Amino acid sequence: MGVETLPLYTQHFINNEFVDSADSKCTFTTINPATEEVLATVQKAGRAEVDKAVAAARAAFKNKWETSTGVCRRDLLNKFADLVEKHADRLAEVESLDNGKPLAIAKAADIPLTVQHFRYFAGWADKGLCGKTIPTSIMDANHFAMTVHEPVGVVGCIVPWNYPMLMVAWKLAPLLACGCTCVVKSSEKTPLTALLMAQLFKEAGFPQGVVNVLC
Repeated sequence: MGVETLPLYTQHFINNEFVDSADSKCTFTTINPATEEVLATVQKAGRAEVDKAVAAARAAFKNKWETSTGVCRRDLLNKFADLVEKHADRLAEVESLDNGKPLAIAKAADIPLTVQHFRYFAGWADKGLCGKTIPTSIMDANHFAMTVHEPVGVVGCIVPWNYPMLMVAWKLAPLLACGCTCVVKSSEKTPLTALLMAQLFKEAGFPQGVVNVLC
C-alpha cells in the first residue's frame, strides 16, 4: 500500500474488514466546512453494526489479546506509528478537507502528535504496567500484599470533530498498550481519517477484532 494509494472506504471497519450496513439506505454525507462541498457519503451504523463490532471486540479480547505480551503490543503500536508517518501526506490531506483546518496545521500538529502519542504508549506496553509487591504490617516471610494490573476488556470510544486523528490516538494508544480491545465511534462531522487509520491498524498486524470503527 503506497503513500499515494491509501484508499478511502466509507463502510464500517469490523473484524479487520470493511463491511456494509445491514440497511444499505442508511447513510450520511460528510462535508468540507471550508467550501461546503460533499466529500463522501458514509454508511451509518445501527444496532446491528454496534452488536457485530462489540462481539468482534469481545472475541478478540478473549482470543489471547488480553494475555498478549507487552513486547507484542509495543511492536504493533510502533508499527502503526511508522505507517502514520509513511502516509502522513494523505492523512493530513483528508484531515484538512474533512475538518476544515489548514493543511499546514494538520501536517505540523495533528499527524506528528498522533505519531508521538502512539510511540509514547508503545514504551509503556512492555514496562511500567506490571503490579507491585507491597510490605504489610505483618512483617514475616509468609505475608505480603500484591497488586496486579489487568485489561478491563472492550472499550467504547466516542470521538469528537475538532482533532479527529489525535483524539483517536488519545483513546486507542493507552487502551491497546494495556491489552484492551475497542469499538470507535467517529464523529459524524469528521469520520474519514478514522477510516483511514483503520486500514493502518490492519496493515500493522493488529489481530482481527482488536480495533473496530463505526460511523
